[in-house]
Amino acid sequence: MQITSALLLGLAASGVVARRECGAPAPTEEQIEIAQQFAVTEEVDSVAGNSSRKAPINVNVYFHVLASSTSASGGYLSSTTLDRQLDVMNDAFGPYNIQFTRAGADWTVNSNWANDGSELTMKSFVNNMRYLGYCYFPARVSTGSTDFYYDGCSILSSTVPGGSEAPFNLGMTAVHEIGHWFGLYHTFQGGCTGSGDYVADTPAEASQASGCPIGRDTCSSAGVDPIHNYMDYSDDSCYDEFTPGQVTRINSYWDAYRSSFQ
Repeated sequence: MQITSALLLGLAASGVVARRECGAPAPTEEQIEIAQQFAVTEEVDSVAGNSSRKAPINVNVYFHVLASSTSASGGYLSSTTLDRQLDVMNDAFGPYNIQFTRAGADWTVNSNWANDGSELTMKSFVNNMRYLGYCYFPARVSTGSTDFYYDGCSILSSTVPGGSEAPFNLGMTAVHEIGHWFGLYHTFQGGCTGSGDYVADTPAEASQASGCPIGRDTCSSAGVDPIHNYMDYSDDSCYDEFTPGQVTRINSYWDAYRSSFQ
């Protein structure tokens, strides 16, 4: 059985961002409680020997290109570039039985929207886009509600494959942000103390990584920092994995929140 859902991926133009900046909101107390509950359930299933392998997930992706002009500097992207971004997403998530299918695309030239202004108006169809991107965590929403329209991802156009935002121009910003859309927190969530990102097999780290600092170890009792994890802040070229626990968490959130939108 293949489950489908929809991901609205807006690609907006803006100025240069010097370092990785993710605009995803911090998890609320309620969202943290949900993550904690998932962690308990997943641990029980693991001890019981229940398989964490789920049915394939297929996500229909709708691209909305929001540009201030029809030039690359204005954020305009070709259909071919959108396909390249989709390929990067599938290369990253494919090993975990998750696939993305291009279901539609449109192009809008609007300088306000392209700068991440009037977000609700834009998403019903980005405030200046100071981040490489952001997505919202899964939540139960009603079709047509404000939260329904906010759900989705906004990605800086210069982060797509071949974009100008080096070293964040291999398309991995979308992968990182979609990780949030699937329910994952940053690997440095909570620092060295507490439950971190509430996934047992991602080593804690004191702060976000920058570049690709091989051997970085900011929480000595937890193992080396997970700098290659898509949910850290490393350069695009450093990213190459989700952990088994993160994949299980994705499936937990998917079954509870996203599989019903088919």
